[in-house]
Amino acid sequence: MTTFEAIILAIVEGLTEYLPISSTGHMIIVSSLLGIQDQPFTKDFTVIVQFGAILSVLVLYWRRFFSDKNFYFRLIVGFLPAAVIGLAVKNHIDVLLGNVQVVAWALVLGGFILLFSDRLKGDKPYQKVQEIPLKTVLFLGFIQCLAFIPGVSRSGATIVGGMALGLNRKLAAELSFLLAVPTLAGATCLKVLKIYPTIESSQIQNILLGNAVSFVVGLIAIKGFIGFLNSNGLSSFGYYRIILGVTLLLLIFSGYPLQVL
Repeated sequence: MTTFEAIILAIVEGLTEYLPISSTGHMIIVSSLLGIQDQPFTKDFTVIVQFGAILSVLVLYWRRFFSDKNFYFRLIVGFLPAAVIGLAVKNHIDVLLGNVQVVAWALVLGGFILLFSDRLKGDKPYQKVQEIPLKTVLFLGFIQCLAFIPGVSRSGATIVGGMALGLNRKLAAELSFLLAVPTLAGATCLKVLKIYPTIESSQIQNILLGNAVSFVVGLIAIKGFIGFLNSNGLSSFGYYRIILGVTLLLLIFSGYPLQVL
């Protein structure tokens, strides 16, 4: 992986991690277009570069992390399903992390779900994460696990799930961002521990640069997304997902050399 390729992937990560369009799916698509999807380090990089995106949430929502114990209790409850299920299926996840066809179908299906998501009404009176019932947070923790399938979108699944359970758009998005912190941090730490014995100096440079880029782009993406979500909802992202997914399927079935396991 060259420095240029690392920067491109980091921009994609920072831009798409918190949008309901699947960061993992886009990383797979872009790495395939760059011709580096078969490199072992590529899959490692796509996970480790999430750390920069985590920092963007910590910076923007740092006040939330000085809340009471109820806040942290909800983060733990929401994270537990991903921790347990993720460890159980991690080998299968690694296999899927190179499959563009899986991404394409997931993009299309998720797109149709987003088209109807704006009909959901946030009729619950909750205004803070601490006010959300534990059973709701736990359910969203399980919903978050759908994102182990590349192309589903962790943020999209949790935001729509939250809205379906009565959360308003802003609170559903905020909870989605905050749940990403322990979830992505856990995945990043496991990946770093796995590759640490074999990591090369050039790869360390790309990791540091990539996380710096994804951090800056993540800050911009989150702030822009919240404003867009409040004004326009999620249907625009649904159309984007469907168009992208159908385009990928047409390319694949026409013989274009995208990686399909």
